[in-house]
Parts: sequence; C-alpha cells; structure tokens
Amino acid sequence: MEKLTIKLNNPEGLHARPAAIFVQVASKYQSELEIEAHEVKVNGKSIIGIMSLGAFNGEEITLTAKGQDDKQMIQALKALIEGEFKVY
Repeated sequence: MEKLTIKLNNPEGLHARPAAIFVQVASKYQSELEIEAHEVKVNGKSIIGIMSLGAFNGEEITLTAKGQDDKQMIQALKALIEGEFKVY
C-alpha cells in the first residue's frame, strides 16, 4: 500500500478536465485507488466520484493505492498533480 498527501496547485482543482486526466492516468494501473478530501473517500478511477469531492486549488488530497503497481501509480499521479495536470 502506498499513500500520499499532496496539495492541488492547478487553478481548477479536481474538476472536469483535470478529473478526466487524473482518471486516464490512474486507469493505466491495476492497483485500486482511493482519494480522500474533506473527510470523504471516493474511488480514484471514477470521474464522478472525484468531481463530487469538491477539491479546489490549494486544498490537500490523500491518495491511497493498493496493488501490485501501487508505487508506480502514486509516482505518476504525483507528477501529474505537481505538473498542474499538463499532459505532453
């Protein structure tokens, strides 16, 4: 199990486009993913769940991955968030 608490630094937080990009990246991995914000936990591979968190710029979220590629998943999602959801 890998766990990471990270601050959202992109202007939109985890809404619409950033949430879709997040799910695309997370879905490349087999591990299960849970995101927690505001004491609410949701499936990290569900765009509806992520958007329901209402996580905005400057807020912290906690990612918890469980599975065979959990470390790689967390590293990729950390890079995505730190890069402000820019995909090249």
